[in-house]
Amino acid sequence: MKAVIQRVNQASVEVDGKVVGEIGTGLVVLLGIAVDDEQADADYLADKIIRMRIFGDDEGKMNLSLMEVGGEILVISQFTLYASTRKGRRPSFTHAAPPETAIPLYEYFIQQIEAQGISVARGIFGAMMLVKIFNDGPVTIILESQDRFKSRRDAGG
Repeated sequence: MKAVIQRVNQASVEVDGKVVGEIGTGLVVLLGIAVDDEQADADYLADKIIRMRIFGDDEGKMNLSLMEVGGEILVISQFTLYASTRKGRRPSFTHAAPPETAIPLYEYFIQQIEAQGISVARGIFGAMMLVKIFNDGPVTIILESQDRFKSRRDAGG
């Protein structure tokens, strides 16, 4: 699983000219799901995202998490995060999970965040969306669930 996380002052998503999700202060998460992803990947990313200290404290240092600032999350499905551009000029998306795999993991990811008491807005899976992001900072971070394996290996486990 891959996530592009942007700290925002506000964000919204429209489908067919109608706002279907919007947030104030918080994070926009563009979420890509790979063919071999599973619930453990969603657990790892959800926990990492809501606890990552990327919001400013009283001194302006990135020292507070989304939970500590009472922020919201807007989650947008983004299969294009798994684009392969190694051959030719047209991206291939063969590593992106098909909808029958991706939708349940997308929903599970959102449930894991909501279980922590965080308000989650969302786009519509598979729809053509217009996402409006007012990036704060700007702060943009890329996370991959495969990092959990690297961390375990680096720690000797």
